[in-house]
Amino acid sequence: MSAQIEAFLEMMAVERDASIHTLAAYRRDLDDADGRVEGGLMKADRAQLEAWYADLAHRGLSAATAARRRSAVRQFYRFVLEEGWRTDDPSQGLAAPARGRSLPKVMSREAVEHLLGAASQAETGGAVRLLCLIELTYASGLRVSEVLGLKLAQVAGDPAFLTLKGKGGRERLAPLNDPARRAIQAWLAVRTPADSPWLFPSRGKTGHLTPRRFEQLLKTTALQAGLDPSGISPHVLRHAFATHLLEGGVDLRVLQTLLGHADIATTQIYTHVSSERLGEIVRTHHPLARRADDT
Repeated sequence: MSAQIEAFLEMMAVERDASIHTLAAYRRDLDDADGRVEGGLMKADRAQLEAWYADLAHRGLSAATAARRRSAVRQFYRFVLEEGWRTDDPSQGLAAPARGRSLPKVMSREAVEHLLGAASQAETGGAVRLLCLIELTYASGLRVSEVLGLKLAQVAGDPAFLTLKGKGGRERLAPLNDPARRAIQAWLAVRTPADSPWLFPSRGKTGHLTPRRFEQLLKTTALQAGLDPSGISPHVLRHAFATHLLEGGVDLRVLQTLLGHADIATTQIYTHVSSERLGEIVRTHHPLARRADDT
């Protein structure tokens, strides 16, 4: 790896306080470009970078990975210009392939009911906790970080709403339905240890249950419910909350508030999901559609 790339990584660590994981990602991305462009990044011209851009897609990299690698190279060249090591930026103005936005996975209402049924069958403390986690995530559309980061003080007194601080420090109210409130009370009755401030305590470093463990428990329960575990995660439960509300007629602006989205464009993706769902309902249940399949 060139001295210039090492200097860039040092700058990212010192001036921008980049984490170890971020620095490792930048190192991988720049190492890829530096090794595949003839002569390395310091000697690359626009045509060589354009070919590297195209090669990212041909190699089967995900759109997210390819976009991250292009971003790393652009940031590197800005640093190189600032240091005076080059007088031009060969990455400037290069168009990246359009990055489509994938639609979120969605669980049907029936699948959610099956999942809740499987979680409620056992009577152990772990089962009561999992049922509470599922009810909270699905009832209120919580992000996994929000549900696992709940503290006892937030559920004291059997509240009808949770006060949450989401991305960017923005606060919002998340409503709790009756099943979620009952699940919280059932969990509080068996929850240990009593001295932990977290609603879902754990012996790990964070002091509370981790997203990975929550997802593992969900997938195990999905198998017990006869569901495909690959399509189930805490985030999918949040998507199900949003999609089912939208299908029920909830206004998009209200849904934006409930989900804690800063930009309504983020919420609008659920209109596409609902459209696909409605189309599927027509195709599978409309008598004319069934007649067409029979011909």
